[in-house]
Amino acid sequence: MNRQNNTQEVIVSGIHLELTPSLKTFVQDKSERLFRHQERIIRVRVELECDSKQAVAQRFTAKGHIQIFGPDMNASVSSDECHKAVAMLIDKLDRMLERRSHMVKAKRQHVRVTDLEAAAPETM
Repeated sequence: MNRQNNTQEVIVSGIHLELTPSLKTFVQDKSERLFRHQERIIRVRVELECDSKQAVAQRFTAKGHIQIFGPDMNASVSSDECHKAVAMLIDKLDRMLERRSHMVKAKRQHVRVTDLEAAAPETM
């Protein structure tokens, strides 16, 4: 299923946190980086959570879910500031997508047993 239009769906939700328009645009601007790796990303969902009972260094948690053809990717990051947590989350998801694309390329170039049997001459 190849989509012709390049609409990228980014869903931002807040848990115990009021989402401001600037925070939403910050998340959407940062998430543009993820779409350069895989053109087959269906949806990116970012959940921002503020837990006032946690320690100050882990007060804000950003969770990211990437729905992609194949296994979905999930990541979570905690920080003392919401914007910092979002930036760290996008970096983490970016590294995960990069690793996945390298693994796909390496798998494509891997020599298979049937290729080795066909290349080897029969000795008898």
